[in-house]
Amino acid sequence: MSARRSPAGPPTLGLRANISQFTLLVAVNALVGGMVGQQQTVLPLLAESEFQLTGYTFIFTYVAAFGVTKAIANYFAGTLSDRYGRKPVLLIGWLFAVPVPLMLILAPGWGWIIAANVLLGINQGLTWSTTVVMKIDLVGPTKRGLAMGLNEAAGYGAVAVTSLLAGYLAEQFGLRPAPFLLGLAYTALALLLSGAFVRETIGHAHLEAAEHVARADGTHDHLHADLTSRQVAVQTSFREPALSSASQAGLVNNLNFGLSWGLFPLLFATADLSVGEVGLLFALYPGVWGAGQLVTGALSDRIGRKHLITAGMSTQAVALMLIASGDDFSSWAAGTALLGAGTAMVYPTLLAVVGDVAHPAWRGRAVGVYRVWRDLGYAAGAVLGGIVADLMGLSAAVWVAAAVSAVSAAIVAARMYETHQRPSMSRH
Repeated sequence: MSARRSPAGPPTLGLRANISQFTLLVAVNALVGGMVGQQQTVLPLLAESEFQLTGYTFIFTYVAAFGVTKAIANYFAGTLSDRYGRKPVLLIGWLFAVPVPLMLILAPGWGWIIAANVLLGINQGLTWSTTVVMKIDLVGPTKRGLAMGLNEAAGYGAVAVTSLLAGYLAEQFGLRPAPFLLGLAYTALALLLSGAFVRETIGHAHLEAAEHVARADGTHDHLHADLTSRQVAVQTSFREPALSSASQAGLVNNLNFGLSWGLFPLLFATADLSVGEVGLLFALYPGVWGAGQLVTGALSDRIGRKHLITAGMSTQAVALMLIASGDDFSSWAAGTALLGAGTAMVYPTLLAVVGDVAHPAWRGRAVGVYRVWRDLGYAAGAVLGGIVADLMGLSAAVWVAAAVSAVSAAIVAARMYETHQRPSMSRH
C-alpha cells in the first residue's frame, strides 16, 4: 500500500505511492477555491455601491444562481467521470472558468454578475467534484479522511486567503478590476497544471473495485457494484441511512455558507466597519474551516465519522447564535471563527462517509449526488436568508440558520451509523 510506483507502472493504492499526483491535485483544488474567494467580499459591496441594489433577496440571486448551477454540475461531474474518466471532466470544468473574471470586471448590469456565477457554478461543480473523486481513487480505503481533509483545506484555505487579498485590493484600488485579476491568473495556471501534469485516476478505482471486500456486519449487502445511476441517486438521497444523513447535513452546512456569503458582509457593514475589516471577518470563517480540516479529516480516520459530524453541526448552531446576537468586530470574529471550526469537523468527514459506503464502481456518481444536495444549500441559504432578512432583519436570518443547524445535528445523531472500519476489519 505504501510502496512507490513509476508513472508508467500499474496503479497502486495509497497516499505515499501517489504523493506527487495527490499533491498536484491539492494545488489544483486550491485554485478552484480561489475562484470563489475572489468575489465573496467584493460582490455584495458592488451590488450596493455600483448597482444600487437594496433588497437582500435580489442581491442574493447571484449566490442562488451559483448554488443551483453548481449542484447540477456536480451530478454530471460524477456521471461523466465514471463513464469517460476524471481528467476530461476536470479540463472541461476549467474551460468554463475562463470568461468569469472578465464578465465580473466588465459587467454593466447585475444580470452579467448572475451569468458569471452560472458559469462559475459549472466550473466549481465539475472541477471540485472531480478532484475529490481523484483523491479518493488514489489513496484507497484507509486514508479517506486524511485525503478529504487535505483536499478541502486547500480549497477553503484558498477561499480565505483570496477573500482577504481581494478585500485588500478592493480597498486599495477599488472594487473593479483589481480583485478579479486574481481569477484570471488562477484560471491560466489551473489549465496548465491540469492539462500538462495531472494524470487519469480511474484505473485506481478499478483496482479497488477488484479488491473490494464486503463489510462483515452485512450493512452494505444491498449496495451492489452494478447499481444504475437512478438507484445510486435514490440510495444517496433517501434510502441508505449514512448516505442520506450525509446529504442532508451537507445541504444544511452549505445553507450556512450560502447565507454567510450574501449576508455577513452586509451584517458586518451595519457596525461601520471598513472594507478591510469586513474582509478579515469574512476570511476568518473559511480560514479556520480550511486549517481545521488538516486535523479533522485525519481525526475521523482514528475516531470515526459520526460523532465528528454531530458535534460539528451543533457547533455551527452555537456559532450562528453568537453571530446573530453580536454587534461589534470582536463578537463577530469569535462567532465566525467558531463557525469555521464546526464546519471543519463536518466537511471532509461527510465526503469520507460517502467514500466509505459507495462502491468504487459508482463512487463518482455517489459523490456527485451528495454534492448536488450539499451545494443546493448555497441556493437555500441565499433564498432563505434573503427572504427572512427582508421580512425580519439580518440578525433574524442568522437565528433561523442556527435552528436549522441544530435540527440537522439531531438527524445525524439519530439516523447515521458509523461508517469507518478499522484497518483490521473489512473495508466495506
